[in-house]
Amino acid sequence: MAGPRLIEYKEASAEVRAIFDDIMATRQTDWINNFWKALARDPLSLKRTWESIKQIMAPGALAPLVKEMIYLAVSVTNQCGYCIASHTAAARKKGMTDAMLAELMAVVGMANETNRLAAGYQVEVDDQFK
Repeated sequence: MAGPRLIEYKEASAEVRAIFDDIMATRQTDWINNFWKALARDPLSLKRTWESIKQIMAPGALAPLVKEMIYLAVSVTNQCGYCIASHTAAARKKGMTDAMLAELMAVVGMANETNRLAAGYQVEVDDQFK
């Protein structure tokens, strides 16, 4: 199934090109991935999403690698193949090793299993956790 038409840099409006330029400068790359090209069909969504990503993924109390690994864990749980590929690459660029990925996937798998069990059994939250 074909997805939405992607907006390539050469055909983008000046507004979209400015955002694409910021993405490339911020990420220190010379290309725009398909996620941003798809969002470019709606320049307001593109701008809002890019500004939010820049703010949330910027260095803060959590290290950039930790943020990428959290993003990857959520992407695996949500089964978003595109985001898994994108954030695995980003986490590796920030220093994630094969051992770290394996341990992360073990945690994600275990969390998903125990979350489903607790939800299925409708386990009441212990007072000590509140």
